[in-house]
Amino acid sequence: MAALLLHSALILCFFSNLMHAQVAEWKSATATYSTDSNDSMLTEGACGYGDLHKSYGKYTTGLSGMLFDRGSSCGACFEVRSAQLPQATPPILVTATDFCPPNYALPADHGGWCNFPRAHFHLPEATFSLISHLKPQLLPIHYRRAACQRQGGIRFSVKGSAIFMQVLVSNVGLDGQVVAVKVKGSRTGWIPMGRDWGQNWQSNIDLVGQPLSFEVTTAAWRTLTSYSVAPPNWMFGQTFTGKQFQHS
Repeated sequence: MAALLLHSALILCFFSNLMHAQVAEWKSATATYSTDSNDSMLTEGACGYGDLHKSYGKYTTGLSGMLFDRGSSCGACFEVRSAQLPQATPPILVTATDFCPPNYALPADHGGWCNFPRAHFHLPEATFSLISHLKPQLLPIHYRRAACQRQGGIRFSVKGSAIFMQVLVSNVGLDGQVVAVKVKGSRTGWIPMGRDWGQNWQSNIDLVGQPLSFEVTTAAWRTLTSYSVAPPNWMFGQTFTGKQFQHS
């Protein structure tokens, strides 16, 4: 029995160290920056977060299709740094908020930076300048997944109508990458919601007049339940704040 316990402990230690190594591993990619004078990267986006000035700010990024994964990476956080002078410029932490579309009319190594299967980050100009003062057209970078640092709780923005509820889930800490959402009224059990697009989740169950609870699961398979975050008299167009993931 003692030998079996020791063997199990060694296996757990091995996988724990392996997971830690994977988290800390730097990978290679490229980065460009937006020259849009209207700053649309911070006011729009394929994840559905809306005006980022009110939430994630300038520390955001668009991802190529390989990293964006059809929207499932929305909300994930990455550390990025220049690959040319990795020790001279400290890494910055950015949140995935947008999709960088491919351009198959151009070669992947000459203008088609977001073509599959390239790993590419498209950053706001102000953010790009933090890792490269020279601002070249294309910058080789290193990136890795990192824990998201958030202020306050997870936010649930409720939109739609009585027969179609859409909830934008944002400000998710730690893993940041939401893979499942459930909603519960006072007269229902837990109802799985489907991903509509980005981090917008939808349900066709009428929950008007009931307090709303939410259960959020991340890609790291951590689940957090926020009970009765919306009162019975909630209305579409309102945003409610729930609990937040904490470091264990």
